[in-house]
Amino acid sequence: MATTAPHSLPPTNPVRVAIVGASGYGGVQLVRLLSEHPGVQITYLAGQDSAGKRYGDLYPHLAQAVDLTIQPVDVEAIAASSDVVFLSLPNGLAADLAPPLLAKGCKVLDLSADYRFRNLATYQSWYRLGQTDPTWPSPAYRQANEQAVYGLPELYREAIAQAQLVACPGCYPTASLLAVAPLLRQGLVELDSLIFDAKSGVSGAGRTPKLGSLFAEVDGSLGAYGVAQHRHTPEIEQACSDLTHTPITVQFTPHLVPMVRGIHVTLYANLRDPGLVGEDLITIYNAFYRQSPWVKVLPRGVYPQTKWVAGTNTCMIGVEVDTRTNRVIVLSVIDNLMKGQAGQAVQCLNLMMGWPETLGLPQLAFYP
Repeated sequence: MATTAPHSLPPTNPVRVAIVGASGYGGVQLVRLLSEHPGVQITYLAGQDSAGKRYGDLYPHLAQAVDLTIQPVDVEAIAASSDVVFLSLPNGLAADLAPPLLAKGCKVLDLSADYRFRNLATYQSWYRLGQTDPTWPSPAYRQANEQAVYGLPELYREAIAQAQLVACPGCYPTASLLAVAPLLRQGLVELDSLIFDAKSGVSGAGRTPKLGSLFAEVDGSLGAYGVAQHRHTPEIEQACSDLTHTPITVQFTPHLVPMVRGIHVTLYANLRDPGLVGEDLITIYNAFYRQSPWVKVLPRGVYPQTKWVAGTNTCMIGVEVDTRTNRVIVLSVIDNLMKGQAGQAVQCLNLMMGWPETLGLPQLAFYP
Protein backbone atom coordinates (compact mmCIF):
# COMPACT_ATOMS: atom_id res chain seq x y z
CA MET A 1 0.00 0.00 0.00
CA ALA A 2 1.22 3.46 -0.81
CA THR A 3 1.82 5.97 1.91
CA THR A 4 2.05 9.72 2.16
CA ALA A 5 5.50 10.75 3.35
CA PRO A 6 5.51 13.36 6.11
CA HIS A 7 6.42 16.69 4.57
CA SER A 8 7.22 18.53 7.77
CA LEU A 9 7.97 18.18 11.44
CA PRO A 10 5.96 20.01 14.10
CA PRO A 11 6.21 23.80 13.70
CA THR A 12 7.81 26.16 16.18
CA ASN A 13 4.34 27.58 16.82
CA PRO A 14 2.19 24.61 17.80
CA VAL A 15 -1.19 23.89 16.25
CA ARG A 16 -3.99 25.08 18.51
CA VAL A 17 -6.38 22.27 19.45
CA ALA A 18 -9.84 22.19 21.03
CA ILE A 19 -11.49 19.10 22.51
CA VAL A 20 -15.26 19.15 22.74
CA GLY A 21 -16.55 16.49 25.10
CA ALA A 22 -13.36 16.52 27.12
CA SER A 23 -14.74 14.87 30.24
CA GLY A 24 -15.69 11.49 28.71
CA TYR A 25 -13.43 8.50 28.24
CA GLY A 26 -12.58 9.48 24.67
CA GLY A 27 -11.99 13.06 25.72
CA VAL A 28 -9.64 12.24 28.58
CA GLN A 29 -7.58 9.98 26.31
CA LEU A 30 -7.28 12.87 23.85
CA VAL A 31 -6.26 15.30 26.59
CA ARG A 32 -3.60 12.90 27.85
CA LEU A 33 -2.16 12.27 24.39
CA LEU A 34 -2.30 15.84 23.13
CA SER A 35 -0.89 17.33 26.33
CA GLU A 36 2.36 15.50 25.48
CA HIS A 37 2.21 15.89 21.69
CA PRO A 38 5.11 18.05 20.44
CA GLY A 39 3.12 19.62 17.62
CA VAL A 40 0.03 20.92 19.41
CA GLN A 41 -1.19 23.07 22.25
CA ILE A 42 -4.55 22.42 23.88
CA THR A 43 -6.27 25.80 23.96
CA TYR A 44 -9.93 24.96 24.62
CA LEU A 45 -11.75 22.22 26.50
CA ALA A 46 -15.51 22.17 26.14
CA GLY A 47 -18.40 20.31 27.70
CA GLN A 48 -21.97 20.75 28.81
CA ASP A 49 -22.50 19.17 32.21
CA SER A 50 -18.86 19.72 33.20
CA ALA A 51 -18.62 23.37 32.07
CA GLY A 52 -17.07 25.63 34.71
CA LYS A 53 -15.05 22.86 36.35
CA ARG A 54 -11.27 22.78 36.35
CA TYR A 55 -10.02 19.85 34.35
CA GLY A 56 -7.54 18.89 37.03
CA ASP A 57 -10.40 18.55 39.50
CA LEU A 58 -12.18 16.10 37.22
CA TYR A 59 -9.01 14.16 36.43
CA PRO A 60 -6.38 14.83 39.14
CA HIS A 61 -3.79 12.67 37.39
CA LEU A 62 -3.69 15.29 34.59
CA ALA A 63 -3.72 18.38 36.81
CA GLN A 64 -0.02 19.14 36.33
CA ALA A 65 -0.26 18.78 32.55
CA VAL A 66 -3.50 20.66 31.81
CA ASP A 67 -4.31 23.90 33.61
CA LEU A 68 -7.64 24.67 31.92
CA THR A 69 -11.26 25.10 32.90
CA ILE A 70 -13.94 23.37 30.85
CA GLN A 71 -15.89 25.92 28.84
CA PRO A 72 -19.39 25.80 27.34
CA VAL A 73 -19.78 24.47 23.81
CA ASP A 74 -19.57 27.80 21.97
CA VAL A 75 -18.75 27.54 18.25
CA GLU A 76 -17.50 31.13 18.00
CA ALA A 77 -15.16 30.78 20.97
CA ILE A 78 -13.91 27.37 19.86
CA ALA A 79 -13.16 28.55 16.33
CA ALA A 80 -11.45 31.73 17.55
CA SER A 81 -9.05 29.80 19.77
CA SER A 82 -8.40 26.69 17.67
CA ASP A 83 -7.03 25.44 14.38
CA VAL A 84 -8.19 21.85 14.91
CA VAL A 85 -11.25 20.62 16.78
CA PHE A 86 -11.81 17.12 18.14
CA LEU A 87 -15.47 16.29 18.70
CA SER A 88 -15.79 13.51 21.30
CA LEU A 89 -19.54 13.57 21.74
CA PRO A 90 -22.56 11.25 21.70
CA ASN A 91 -23.96 10.43 18.27
CA GLY A 92 -26.14 13.14 16.76
CA LEU A 93 -24.37 16.22 18.14
CA ALA A 94 -21.46 16.61 15.71
CA ALA A 95 -23.95 16.89 12.85
CA ASP A 96 -24.74 20.43 13.98
CA LEU A 97 -21.31 21.41 15.33
CA ALA A 98 -19.00 20.40 12.49
CA PRO A 99 -20.47 22.52 9.65
CA PRO A 100 -20.02 25.95 11.31
CA LEU A 101 -16.54 24.98 12.53
CA LEU A 102 -15.55 23.97 9.00
CA ALA A 103 -16.99 27.23 7.67
CA LYS A 104 -14.70 29.13 10.04
CA GLY A 105 -11.63 27.33 8.73
CA CYS A 106 -11.13 24.70 11.43
CA LYS A 107 -10.11 21.14 10.69
CA VAL A 108 -12.49 18.76 12.45
CA LEU A 109 -12.02 15.18 13.68
CA ASP A 110 -15.27 13.59 14.80
CA LEU A 111 -15.15 10.56 17.10
CA SER A 112 -18.89 9.84 16.86
CA ALA A 113 -20.71 8.05 14.04
CA ASP A 114 -22.24 11.22 12.55
CA TYR A 115 -19.92 11.37 9.52
CA ARG A 116 -18.92 7.73 9.02
CA PHE A 117 -21.66 6.84 6.54
CA ARG A 118 -21.81 8.07 2.97
CA ASN A 119 -25.50 7.12 2.89
CA LEU A 120 -27.23 9.08 5.65
CA ALA A 121 -30.37 6.97 5.29
CA THR A 122 -28.30 3.96 6.37
CA TYR A 123 -27.03 5.92 9.36
CA GLN A 124 -30.52 7.00 10.31
CA SER A 125 -31.99 3.51 10.09
CA TRP A 126 -29.30 1.86 12.24
CA TYR A 127 -28.85 4.66 14.79
CA ARG A 128 -32.49 5.79 14.98
CA LEU A 129 -31.58 9.46 14.64
CA GLY A 130 -33.82 12.16 13.22
CA GLN A 131 -36.71 9.80 12.53
CA THR A 132 -39.32 12.22 13.85
CA ASP A 133 -37.61 15.33 12.45
CA PRO A 134 -38.74 16.15 8.90
CA THR A 135 -35.82 18.58 8.48
CA TRP A 136 -33.19 15.84 9.11
CA PRO A 137 -30.60 15.85 7.66
CA SER A 138 -30.05 19.57 7.37
CA PRO A 139 -28.46 20.89 4.16
CA ALA A 140 -25.35 21.93 6.10
CA TYR A 141 -24.98 18.47 7.61
CA ARG A 142 -25.50 16.77 4.26
CA GLN A 143 -22.91 19.03 2.62
CA ALA A 144 -20.36 18.41 5.37
CA ASN A 145 -20.97 14.66 5.18
CA GLU A 146 -20.16 14.68 1.48
CA GLN A 147 -16.63 15.90 2.21
CA ALA A 148 -15.98 13.66 5.23
CA VAL A 149 -13.19 11.07 4.97
CA TYR A 150 -13.33 7.81 6.89
CA GLY A 151 -10.47 7.95 9.37
CA LEU A 152 -8.84 4.53 9.11
CA PRO A 153 -5.32 5.48 8.00
CA GLU A 154 -4.29 2.01 6.88
CA LEU A 155 -7.00 2.10 4.18
CA TYR A 156 -7.63 5.82 3.52
CA ARG A 157 -4.25 7.38 4.23
CA GLU A 158 -3.98 9.68 1.20
CA ALA A 159 -7.53 11.02 1.54
CA ILE A 160 -7.07 11.72 5.26
CA ALA A 161 -3.94 13.74 4.53
CA GLN A 162 -6.02 16.12 2.39
CA ALA A 163 -9.16 16.19 4.53
CA GLN A 164 -10.80 18.99 6.46
CA LEU A 165 -13.29 16.66 8.15
CA VAL A 166 -12.33 13.17 9.32
CA ALA A 167 -14.83 10.64 10.64
CA CYS A 168 -12.86 8.51 13.09
CA PRO A 169 -14.01 4.86 13.00
CA GLY A 170 -15.61 2.84 15.73
CA CYS A 171 -13.46 0.47 17.79
CA TYR A 172 -15.11 -2.72 16.55
CA PRO A 173 -14.86 -1.71 12.87
CA THR A 174 -11.20 -0.75 13.30
CA ALA A 175 -10.15 -4.15 14.64
CA SER A 176 -12.42 -5.98 12.18
CA LEU A 177 -11.35 -4.10 9.06
CA LEU A 178 -7.65 -4.38 9.81
CA ALA A 179 -8.18 -8.13 10.20
CA VAL A 180 -9.99 -8.59 6.87
CA ALA A 181 -8.52 -5.93 4.55
CA PRO A 182 -5.61 -7.93 3.05
CA LEU A 183 -7.91 -10.87 2.33
CA LEU A 184 -10.45 -8.71 0.51
CA ARG A 185 -7.93 -6.60 -1.38
CA GLN A 186 -6.23 -9.75 -2.71
CA GLY A 187 -9.49 -11.60 -3.42
CA LEU A 188 -8.55 -14.55 -1.22
CA VAL A 189 -11.87 -15.36 0.47
CA GLU A 190 -15.49 -16.05 -0.41
CA LEU A 191 -17.26 -12.71 0.05
CA ASP A 192 -20.39 -14.24 1.58
CA SER A 193 -18.47 -16.10 4.30
CA LEU A 194 -17.20 -13.30 6.56
CA ILE A 195 -17.94 -13.87 10.25
CA PHE A 196 -16.60 -11.45 12.89
CA ASP A 197 -16.71 -12.63 16.51
CA ALA A 198 -15.80 -9.63 18.66
CA LYS A 199 -15.24 -8.97 22.36
CA SER A 200 -14.86 -5.62 24.12
CA GLY A 201 -13.98 -4.21 27.51
CA VAL A 202 -16.65 -2.17 29.31
CA SER A 203 -15.03 1.25 28.72
CA GLY A 204 -16.46 1.05 25.20
CA ALA A 205 -19.84 1.90 26.73
CA GLY A 206 -18.57 5.34 27.79
CA ARG A 207 -18.42 7.07 31.17
CA THR A 208 -22.14 7.72 31.64
CA PRO A 209 -23.43 5.12 34.13
CA LYS A 210 -25.44 2.31 32.52
CA LEU A 211 -26.89 -0.80 34.15
CA GLY A 212 -25.19 -3.19 31.71
CA SER A 213 -21.70 -1.85 32.42
CA LEU A 214 -21.87 -1.77 36.23
CA PHE A 215 -19.14 -3.79 37.93
CA ALA A 216 -21.66 -6.10 39.61
CA GLU A 217 -23.25 -6.84 36.23
CA VAL A 218 -20.12 -7.63 34.19
CA ASP A 219 -17.65 -9.08 36.69
CA GLY A 220 -17.24 -12.82 36.27
CA SER A 221 -19.54 -12.87 33.24
CA LEU A 222 -19.37 -12.86 29.45
CA GLY A 223 -22.31 -12.23 27.15
CA ALA A 224 -23.25 -11.26 23.62
CA TYR A 225 -25.33 -8.20 22.79
CA GLY A 226 -26.71 -6.55 19.68
CA VAL A 227 -26.89 -9.97 18.05
CA ALA A 228 -27.68 -9.67 14.31
CA GLN A 229 -28.40 -5.96 14.78
CA HIS A 230 -25.32 -4.19 16.14
CA ARG A 231 -24.98 -0.74 14.61
CA HIS A 232 -21.30 -1.16 13.74
CA THR A 233 -22.28 -3.80 11.18
CA PRO A 234 -23.05 -1.40 8.29
CA GLU A 235 -19.86 0.55 9.02
CA ILE A 236 -17.84 -2.64 8.55
CA GLU A 237 -19.81 -3.50 5.42
CA GLN A 238 -19.24 -0.07 3.86
CA ALA A 239 -15.45 -0.30 4.12
CA CYS A 240 -15.43 -3.96 3.03
CA SER A 241 -17.38 -2.93 -0.04
CA ASP A 242 -14.81 -0.20 -0.74
CA LEU A 243 -12.09 -2.84 -0.74
CA THR A 244 -13.88 -5.16 -3.15
CA HIS A 245 -15.92 -2.66 -5.21
CA THR A 246 -18.98 -4.82 -4.64
CA PRO A 247 -21.66 -4.83 -1.91
CA ILE A 248 -20.77 -7.11 1.00
CA THR A 249 -22.87 -8.45 3.86
CA VAL A 250 -21.08 -9.68 6.99
CA GLN A 251 -22.01 -11.48 10.18
CA PHE A 252 -20.91 -9.47 13.22
CA THR A 253 -21.50 -10.47 16.84
CA PRO A 254 -20.08 -8.44 19.76
CA HIS A 255 -19.59 -9.62 23.34
CA LEU A 256 -18.92 -7.75 26.57
CA VAL A 257 -16.09 -9.13 28.71
CA PRO A 258 -15.16 -8.17 32.29
CA MET A 259 -12.14 -5.98 31.58
CA VAL A 260 -11.76 -2.22 31.34
CA ARG A 261 -10.22 -1.78 27.90
CA GLY A 262 -9.43 -3.80 24.81
CA ILE A 263 -11.03 -5.26 21.68
CA HIS A 264 -10.45 -8.82 20.45
CA VAL A 265 -11.89 -9.77 17.05
CA THR A 266 -11.75 -13.26 15.55
CA LEU A 267 -12.51 -13.36 11.83
CA TYR A 268 -13.54 -16.57 10.06
CA ALA A 269 -13.75 -16.78 6.26
CA ASN A 270 -13.70 -19.48 3.58
CA LEU A 271 -10.59 -19.46 1.41
CA ARG A 272 -10.96 -19.51 -2.36
CA ASP A 273 -7.65 -21.33 -2.83
CA PRO A 274 -7.40 -24.56 -0.81
CA GLY A 275 -3.65 -24.57 -1.33
CA LEU A 276 -2.95 -21.51 0.84
CA VAL A 277 -1.26 -22.12 4.18
CA GLY A 278 -0.59 -19.94 7.18
CA GLU A 279 2.89 -18.86 6.06
CA ASP A 280 1.48 -17.67 2.73
CA LEU A 281 -1.05 -15.45 4.42
CA ILE A 282 1.43 -14.03 6.91
CA THR A 283 3.62 -13.01 3.96
CA ILE A 284 0.60 -11.33 2.33
CA TYR A 285 -0.34 -9.51 5.54
CA ASN A 286 3.21 -8.28 6.11
CA ALA A 287 3.35 -6.94 2.56
CA PHE A 288 -0.04 -5.25 2.87
CA TYR A 289 0.91 -3.48 6.11
CA ARG A 290 4.57 -2.87 5.35
CA GLN A 291 4.07 0.92 5.47
CA SER A 292 1.61 0.92 8.38
CA PRO A 293 3.59 1.56 11.56
CA TRP A 294 0.68 0.79 13.89
CA VAL A 295 -0.11 -2.70 12.58
CA LYS A 296 2.06 -5.58 13.77
CA VAL A 297 1.63 -8.98 12.11
CA LEU A 298 2.74 -11.74 14.48
CA PRO A 299 4.75 -14.84 13.54
CA ARG A 300 2.96 -18.09 12.75
CA GLY A 301 1.57 -19.69 15.88
CA VAL A 302 1.61 -16.50 17.97
CA TYR A 303 -1.88 -15.18 18.70
CA PRO A 304 -2.40 -11.68 20.12
CA GLN A 305 -3.79 -10.75 23.51
CA THR A 306 -5.44 -7.46 24.43
CA LYS A 307 -2.96 -6.80 27.22
CA TRP A 308 -0.16 -6.64 24.66
CA VAL A 309 -1.61 -3.44 23.14
CA ALA A 310 -3.15 -1.79 26.22
CA GLY A 311 -2.45 1.93 26.28
CA THR A 312 -0.96 1.96 22.76
CA ASN A 313 -2.15 2.78 19.25
CA THR A 314 -1.06 -0.64 17.99
CA CYS A 315 -3.14 -3.32 16.30
CA MET A 316 -1.66 -6.81 16.58
CA ILE A 317 -2.76 -9.49 14.14
CA GLY A 318 -2.34 -13.26 14.16
CA VAL A 319 -3.21 -15.43 11.14
CA GLU A 320 -3.91 -19.14 10.88
CA VAL A 321 -5.37 -21.53 8.30
CA ASP A 322 -7.53 -24.51 9.21
CA THR A 323 -6.76 -26.85 6.31
CA ARG A 324 -9.45 -29.27 7.48
CA THR A 325 -12.24 -26.72 6.92
CA ASN A 326 -10.39 -24.55 4.36
CA ARG A 327 -11.00 -21.48 6.51
CA VAL A 328 -8.70 -18.65 7.45
CA ILE A 329 -8.79 -17.47 11.05
CA VAL A 330 -7.53 -13.96 11.78
CA LEU A 331 -7.17 -12.61 15.31
CA SER A 332 -6.96 -8.84 15.79
CA VAL A 333 -6.53 -6.88 19.03
CA ILE A 334 -6.53 -3.17 19.81
CA ASP A 335 -7.04 -0.88 22.77
CA ASN A 336 -10.58 0.38 22.17
CA LEU A 337 -9.83 3.79 23.68
CA MET A 338 -6.62 4.23 21.68
CA LYS A 339 -6.46 2.67 18.20
CA GLY A 340 -10.23 2.30 18.51
CA GLN A 341 -10.82 5.93 19.41
CA ALA A 342 -8.51 8.71 20.63
CA GLY A 343 -5.16 7.32 19.46
CA GLN A 344 -6.48 6.79 15.96
CA ALA A 345 -7.82 10.35 15.92
CA VAL A 346 -4.34 11.65 16.80
CA GLN A 347 -2.87 9.42 14.08
CA CYS A 348 -5.28 11.06 11.63
CA LEU A 349 -4.27 14.51 12.91
CA ASN A 350 -0.64 13.65 12.22
CA LEU A 351 -1.53 12.74 8.63
CA MET A 352 -3.59 15.91 8.16
CA MET A 353 -0.63 17.98 9.32
CA GLY A 354 1.95 16.07 7.29
CA TRP A 355 3.68 14.72 10.40
CA PRO A 356 4.90 11.16 11.01
CA GLU A 357 1.99 8.89 11.93
CA THR A 358 3.71 7.82 15.13
CA LEU A 359 4.22 11.34 16.50
CA GLY A 360 2.99 11.79 20.07
CA LEU A 361 1.57 8.28 20.37
CA PRO A 362 2.71 5.54 22.81
CA GLN A 363 4.11 2.41 21.21
CA LEU A 364 4.86 0.15 24.18
CA ALA A 365 2.19 -1.33 26.43
CA PHE A 366 2.37 -1.52 30.20
CA TYR A 367 2.65 -5.16 31.30
CA PRO A 368 1.26 -6.99 33.18
